[in-house]
Amino acid sequence: MRAIRFEQAGGPEVLKLVEVDAPQPKPGQILIRHEAIGINFIETYLRSGLYPMKLPSGLGGEAAGVVEAVGEGVTRFKAGDRVAAAGTTFSYAEKSVVAAERAVAVPDSVDLRTAAGALLKGMTVEFLVRRLHRVEPGETVLWHAGAGGVGQIAIQWLKALGAVVITTVGSAEKADRVRELGADHVILYRDQDVAAEVRRITDGKGVPVAYDSVGKDTFEGTLKSLAKRGVFVSFGNASGPPPAVESRQLMINGSLFFTRPTMGDYQLTTEELDASAAALFEMIGSGKVKIEIGQTFPLADAAKAHEALESRTTTGSSLLIP
Repeated sequence: MRAIRFEQAGGPEVLKLVEVDAPQPKPGQILIRHEAIGINFIETYLRSGLYPMKLPSGLGGEAAGVVEAVGEGVTRFKAGDRVAAAGTTFSYAEKSVVAAERAVAVPDSVDLRTAAGALLKGMTVEFLVRRLHRVEPGETVLWHAGAGGVGQIAIQWLKALGAVVITTVGSAEKADRVRELGADHVILYRDQDVAAEVRRITDGKGVPVAYDSVGKDTFEGTLKSLAKRGVFVSFGNASGPPPAVESRQLMINGSLFFTRPTMGDYQLTTEELDASAAALFEMIGSGKVKIEIGQTFPLADAAKAHEALESRTTTGSSLLIP
């Protein structure tokens, strides 16, 4: 089969299309023939070496497709089932294997490209707004990078929960897009003081929770945007790693809470995984959350996909198509 591999950390150009042996499912695993492959920002960290990994290596952790074969002992799925997985091994390929207990069934109401573009991003939103901090109706939330794949899902989900949404974007075009999705207040972070705008919008109080996937560039603004006893949720490094958090900063800025979560810690069991995916597919099926596939790339153009992602010119979800 065809797959993307890289031998050293570096820029997008290190990603190469090669021919490799197709994997075979071991006991407890399923083999998925991909219809679409989700691209996520964390993969740029792995490729660049920000998150070190053993090289040479494949890349990617999300895909949707059809079960081609099952390993010994698998009863959860059978050949021909429509599935998606956020946790595949090297999904930048035509096929991948995954533990059956870490894949989810895709309902007929959700097409496979949508599932590939939504699963990891959507389940990220699910645990952030329903379980890490349970957003309540009327609560005001700051969400950075609202025009991105995660941000677009988050805005719609937050509005469905009855929240007041403040979001940041990098351009007027992106501002128009997030307003269409329901954002109540939009801050152009390159031109405006984020914390000052949040304080103005909230009559000086700040927000009870802020979700920051940008990292270094937005850290100080996020810290200064929180209400007393507010929750700072740091879950990405799009602009580079955020600085270290000194405990005294949390005290003097209002007895704040700081957390750096990973989705895996909120999907410790198959039951948690199924519940998270079911909540996402219900939101999609109801029409409350619409998934924008902003751009697709042939598998061979994985390097171009990473260039687009890192330039921050993408909107919505991005896919590789085998």
